[in-house]
Amino acid sequence: MNPKPPKSDNAQANKWLERILDSNHILWMIFVLSMLEATIIPVPLELVLIPLLLHERERWFAIATATLAGCLVGAAIGYSIGYFLFDSVGQWALSLLGYEQAFAEFSSEFKSDGFVTLLLVGITPIPFQVGMLTAGSTGYSFMLFMFAAFIARGIRYYGLALLVNWLGERVLSWWQEQQKQLGWGVLVVGLLIYLLVIFV
Repeated sequence: MNPKPPKSDNAQANKWLERILDSNHILWMIFVLSMLEATIIPVPLELVLIPLLLHERERWFAIATATLAGCLVGAAIGYSIGYFLFDSVGQWALSLLGYEQAFAEFSSEFKSDGFVTLLLVGITPIPFQVGMLTAGSTGYSFMLFMFAAFIARGIRYYGLALLVNWLGERVLSWWQEQQKQLGWGVLVVGLLIYLLVIFV
């Protein structure tokens, strides 16, 4: 009998995704993942959100809300690190994530128009961690910071949820085309969520 061929990276990633999508604690998991993504995990949350929204299209509003809530908690944590611990933990985080140059560039833009700059960092691919640490380290208004994060990330997550809900299979086709490039990212994120559910 011929031995079975080893599973591909995509097959492993799909297996983890199936476990995540079928979990009874999916809203809690996406909340925790969003909080971690906003603070310490430099992996786009869309890697999990797109297949989740396709699998649970009738719960798109709840999923987007849990994602936004987790992000806002992470944003508050990031701001606090910037405000109270920037010289130690904040500098360490920037070095760990490789965001020192992005922080320097963003800080100069932030001085001219902080609120608009925060709105842009919440929507664009600019690392959100940079915006949080900048706002905190400069003593920017916490309420304005959270308001900007709420607007920007709300547009991002509710917009994505509506897009998936409306386009459905077209988004799925895009997802399937990207699996080869994103397989490892999905696997890592899926493993992290699975471990969180086990140990929390």
